[in-house]
Amino acid sequence: MYRRRRRAYFVLMGVCLVLFVSAWAFVRLWSMPAAIAMCVVAMVIPPVAAMVGNRKGPEDRWWDEPGGRQEPPPGDTRRTGRGGGATGDPESDAWWDELDGRKRR
Repeated sequence: MYRRRRRAYFVLMGVCLVLFVSAWAFVRLWSMPAAIAMCVVAMVIPPVAAMVGNRKGPEDRWWDEPGGRQEPPPGDTRRTGRGGGATGDPESDAWWDELDGRKRR
């Protein structure tokens, strides 16, 4: 999924550059309002591209990551099956276990 988000980001940024460069290279020769409108559209694209490139998909288990993108402690298999996800707080761990549909051990 990461490759799809990355590709979408670069496509959007490419469209932004094409709009901006073409607006001032040759569209302005025929219509100044059209060139300005193209620049306004190009101005909106970078924030949208950033949101598309940084969004999390349903397969991204970002809520299990303690303090960012760190590897889980070895031997902790409560959430992901391969280890990881414990927060160290018993109340929080119980809440996540309930959310994941698992029984407390």
